[in-house]
Amino acid sequence: MKFNRHPDLEGVHAFLAPSKHAWVGYDDEKMEAVYINWRNAQLGTELHELAAKLIKLRVKLPKTKKTFDMYVNDGIGFRMDTEVCLFYSFNCFGTADAVSFHNNMLRIHDLKNGRTPASMQQLRIYAALFCLEYGYNPRDIDIELRIYQSNDVLIERPDLDDIAYIMDKIILFDKRINEIKE
Repeated sequence: MKFNRHPDLEGVHAFLAPSKHAWVGYDDEKMEAVYINWRNAQLGTELHELAAKLIKLRVKLPKTKKTFDMYVNDGIGFRMDTEVCLFYSFNCFGTADAVSFHNNMLRIHDLKNGRTPASMQQLRIYAALFCLEYGYNPRDIDIELRIYQSNDVLIERPDLDDIAYIMDKIILFDKRINEIKE
């Protein structure tokens, strides 16, 4: 048998994929809700890519109270780098939407497109990863975290002891995972 080739589908996953077979048990309403969330996630990825390109090219948007516009304009204004991988080990790393470190001030911004309220914990972990990767004690720098969502900006100056605690947890769990791997 000579099987049909589909080179344009390599690396692409269908919504109704056999590997994600839970959809077989969905009713119409559940399928629709899950599909809309899946499509919104794809749209979010495309918006992140567009925002990163606009920030990199320093293309400002109109000054509005729209989430996307505020995120892009602040990213440009704070001279941020986008899609920054913060790495401690192969067990713990992540890509932050936008990061800058100038004059001892670490800024981490996150663009959220979904409706579910976002948590600052993700950004605190990015801050801990930054400190671990670049050798900073969080108590020796200033940190500001921002989440852009639902036409609002949530701003946090985290408790620096919380960042140090997360750093300790990363180190401990990374070591334990490596022991388990052996």
